[in-house]
Amino acid sequence: MKLKRDRRVELLAPAGSFRSVVAAVNAGADAIYMGGRKFGARAYADSAKAEEEDMVMEAIRYCHLFSVKLYMTVNILFKDLELKELFSYIKPYYEAGVDGLIMQDLGAVKKIREWFPDLEVHASTQETISGVNGARMAQKFGMTRAVCSRELSLSEIKRIHDETGMELEVFCHGAMCYSYSGACFMSSLLGGRSGNRGRCAGTCRLCYEAISHGETAFQARAKEGAGEEFHKKAYLLSMKDMQTIDLLPELIEAGAYSFKIEGRMKSPIYTAGVVSVYRKYLDLAMKYLDGEIRSYSVDPDDVKILREVFDRGGVTSYLKKHNGADMIATEEKKFREVEKSVLDHINSTYIDRNRTLKLDADIKLTVGAPVVLTLSDAKGRMVTVVSEDSVASAESHPMDAESIETKLRKTGGTVFTFESVNVSLEGDIFYPVGKLNQLRREALDMYEEEILSESKRQLV
Repeated sequence: MKLKRDRRVELLAPAGSFRSVVAAVNAGADAIYMGGRKFGARAYADSAKAEEEDMVMEAIRYCHLFSVKLYMTVNILFKDLELKELFSYIKPYYEAGVDGLIMQDLGAVKKIREWFPDLEVHASTQETISGVNGARMAQKFGMTRAVCSRELSLSEIKRIHDETGMELEVFCHGAMCYSYSGACFMSSLLGGRSGNRGRCAGTCRLCYEAISHGETAFQARAKEGAGEEFHKKAYLLSMKDMQTIDLLPELIEAGAYSFKIEGRMKSPIYTAGVVSVYRKYLDLAMKYLDGEIRSYSVDPDDVKILREVFDRGGVTSYLKKHNGADMIATEEKKFREVEKSVLDHINSTYIDRNRTLKLDADIKLTVGAPVVLTLSDAKGRMVTVVSEDSVASAESHPMDAESIETKLRKTGGTVFTFESVNVSLEGDIFYPVGKLNQLRREALDMYEEEILSESKRQLV
């Protein structure tokens, strides 16, 4: 499948709830990734528990209104019985216009490519793609993008890009794994909760006791009681979080296309805060690489926002370093509230303020003729609705253009606002306000459907 992108890079945001979807879109994400009720490796996200309303369907609708893509995680290893459900599970999302699936199971990938040949499939981080051969294998199965393991260096990412030409998605911010991404069985072995099934108990985040090789914990404690320090209790497997804000230009030059923020289980505050900062610096990085600005630097106040919304005791990445004790957050993370000024800024700018689409309206009211309302936008889309009844002649106090415009502009409860309203009147007109409101609602519904129809599909 040959891909044609409308952006040179993509900022990909996590969402485990619809509030996080809205927060990510408002903060400037180019794409969202989330799981549905089944087959995703985040069993405790709101989107995996929604029974009455399908959150993914609503998220597809909302994202596509703002030209934001939505990728759906279907990234478990399937059992035979589950594989039989896959077609009927995916079909409604495919027809609604989901932009791609993030998958691990190669048998399931093969089925998806047969059933939905024009649907993008991305190789999940669960596939542990850490080299050229892994990316080539994904290509052979018809996958269009490889999600690189978090453990790769800049040079390793560049090599995969140069030797395969494959579209690459890289984690740029969020939790790091002590094991290889997607290949940890610690939770499953110790507690029977499979990370691959989205039920990871986070065993690497617990406190452990280190003892000398060959001795028992009892012997180590006895030595400590005698004043000898041969062991230590600490969070020995808990890695600091990834932060790559300083390295975005280098990641782009290495061949990264999609910049993925980790955190489907985190709050909308986290999502909005992190997305907004990376949006700013991804745009700056592109301007720097294009020669529009002379230097690329990060404002400490923006780094503070990242640390405020989530802090595991420092930051790290493998991009320029391979292992090291300072990559581990050995101390217990102390609870503290997000600084009020940061919280207020994120809430007011991205969460409590709804993003809107600007339209132009043109309405014509002529005595004895139907009302004609036309909506259009800068992209050339246009819809026209015509009333079933005709405009009456006013017996007294005819309606004026200003009052009609005021009524038309009441678009509350929708994602639309009118940038300009042109009112054309012929004669002393009267038209019921309730019917005018109904006409506006009908036009906005048609306009929304016009936008969404561009991404919807029909399986034949």
